[in-house]
Amino acid sequence: MKTPVALIAEDEPLLAAHLQKELARAWPELRVGAVTADGLAATREALALQPDVCFLDIRMPGCTGLEVAQALAEDWPDDVAFPLLVFVTAYDQYAVQAFDAQAVDYLIKPLDIERLAACVARLRGRLADRAPQAVLQESVEQLRALLGASPTPGGPAMERPGGRLEVIQASVGNMVHMVPIDDVLYFEAADKYVRVVTAEREHLIRIALRELLPQLDTQQFWQVHRGLVVRARAIATAQRDDSGKVFLTLRGRSERLTASRLYAHLFKGM
Repeated sequence: MKTPVALIAEDEPLLAAHLQKELARAWPELRVGAVTADGLAATREALALQPDVCFLDIRMPGCTGLEVAQALAEDWPDDVAFPLLVFVTAYDQYAVQAFDAQAVDYLIKPLDIERLAACVARLRGRLADRAPQAVLQESVEQLRALLGASPTPGGPAMERPGGRLEVIQASVGNMVHMVPIDDVLYFEAADKYVRVVTAEREHLIRIALRELLPQLDTQQFWQVHRGLVVRARAIATAQRDDSGKVFLTLRGRSERLTASRLYAHLFKGM
């Protein structure tokens, strides 16, 4: 039987070391393949390492544990078993209720040894008989519910006072282009910018997509990937593949966009 491998993502070194030490006692055969201190590194290391279990701190620099889990669910290779996810959080009544409601494995800081032992027992049992696609589908459904309900950073942002955006102000040198929101076909995250794509041209605006989202009408603009928001009326076709992803074509455009597994449920025949 292959040695199980884990990744720990925790930005507090003492807590990360404590968790690793207690895991060694509770689960001697487990190998901790990587310990990271921020969400971006956790995503990168998890995709490279392809561990069996990920312990993800909810609040980390770079991006949150939920955002890491979302990135993994979207980018995980189709032919590799998806890791079991355990979220680590300081006690927060809302988070605990959300995790309990979705039957998500979680640990509370400071670490409780008995709870860790119970968590390890569950993980061992699930690793012994897990079906790769079943684990992925279960994780996607859990994350979809958590991201839809979570008010923490990384969950849907609250609507900004002042209402919806009517015009995008895109600057190029000394020129500011006033782009009516009705002309926008989609927004795509691009490093520290967001691409604003219309039928005629593209613009770059310096804002994070997560900051832009609260200002958009969610009935008109659908988030279909952590880095992509598309005007619903611009979508011509949606084709699902065997991995659960959905490929979109737009009216009057040649490119094909990808909707992740987390948002595939938006595209169902009537």
